[in-house]
Amino acid sequence: MQLYNTLSAEERAELIDQAGKQRLTLSFYAYSKIEDPKKFRDDLFIAWNKLDALGRTYVAKEGINAQMSIPAENMESFRETLERYDFMKNIRLNVAVEHDDHSFLKLTIKVRDKIVADGLNDETFDVTNIGVHLKAAEFNEILEDPNTIVVDFRNHYESEIGHFKGAITPDVETFRESLPIINEQLKDFKEDKNLVMYCTGGIRCEKASAYFKHQGFKNVFQLEGGIINYAKQIKEENIQSKFIGKNFVFDHRLGERITEDIVSQCHQCGKPCDNHTNCLNDGCHLLFIQCEECQSKLENCCSTECQEITHLPLAEQVKLRSGKQVGNKVFRKGKSEKLTFKHSGELSDVSLATSSNAVTFRPKIKIKKVSIGKAEHYYVKAQVGLFLIEKNELNIGDKIMISGPTTGDQVLILDKMLVNGKENSTAKPGDKITFEAPFRIRLSDKLYKIID
Repeated sequence: MQLYNTLSAEERAELIDQAGKQRLTLSFYAYSKIEDPKKFRDDLFIAWNKLDALGRTYVAKEGINAQMSIPAENMESFRETLERYDFMKNIRLNVAVEHDDHSFLKLTIKVRDKIVADGLNDETFDVTNIGVHLKAAEFNEILEDPNTIVVDFRNHYESEIGHFKGAITPDVETFRESLPIINEQLKDFKEDKNLVMYCTGGIRCEKASAYFKHQGFKNVFQLEGGIINYAKQIKEENIQSKFIGKNFVFDHRLGERITEDIVSQCHQCGKPCDNHTNCLNDGCHLLFIQCEECQSKLENCCSTECQEITHLPLAEQVKLRSGKQVGNKVFRKGKSEKLTFKHSGELSDVSLATSSNAVTFRPKIKIKKVSIGKAEHYYVKAQVGLFLIEKNELNIGDKIMISGPTTGDQVLILDKMLVNGKENSTAKPGDKITFEAPFRIRLSDKLYKIID
């Protein structure tokens, strides 16, 4: 019974390209009491794996939150796997207006304490007493009411590239940070203002609307299905978009264009731009906005310092980041003194430029490689990995990749190896090889040869 991924992201991308079939990107959520989240998780993995469904899903005792990539031809079968459960009968699936076959390259389903980290004690208020759901046309109409206050319940790096005009955009890195800030900021308007909220797919507002009603706000509204569903409705119904720019999404695309307006700037040069990237230096991995020119000049790095580090031998790179604390201090979401043109908090509704191409996607994986073998052991003290060659030939001087769910994708030039215990320049299927690797090798790791 398979309950985990057996293919790397690159292998999966290659299979998707070979299949040549359209995939749909979608998201959904549902709050419901789940007695055994672990069994629920395992059952979903088995059912979805059969349908070639990929994505990131969180399940908890309070429900499910999912972002998925599904082959279009399997859409109805996928819905059937959901509607086996009473609480997901007729569930709304927020289907993206832009699709990228590589939006997700693995199926990950994790059991969590909560499906959204909101920091709230659900026992202290009625989580089912939610705000009024508004469709796109209704949302547009209430925004015209001068008695309306509209709040963006996303994080600063999301709202920077796109938001509803006139919205309050809190300068926060997490959803839980925004709740007390907004409560304090709007404490004098609880009785007489329309509190209208929105987020990416609606799930954050589902809990936030109940929280703010508990805090005493009388008129609470939320955008049904979030920005994703709003974008679909304005396109289908041919109505004006009150949202300007791009909607940040949590998949390989990192953004879905809603209007052609560009409202943000390259964080390095200030040129109008709304394309996010992650710093190529694994010891930084900073999420920031970078234009094509800066991307080419700095090679996908946030600074010349990080660029220089990526040119070092892998062993030196590993040594430099050894012992560093991970989490928000390293994997930051667009907050760094290096980012000269970063904007957050109060944002402008003015368009800085128009996108030359309304459909923009993240570059697809371009590494070409062939499978060579698999890991069998790692000698920690000697920092030597043992691999079994299963197919294809390997030679000294080849560029190789060691890939695994924990190891990630590590690239080396093979300058020396032992083949069946003796130094040799060539290894063939059936041989066992050892070579130095400045990082820990796991039994789940696979060995590839990169083809330039």
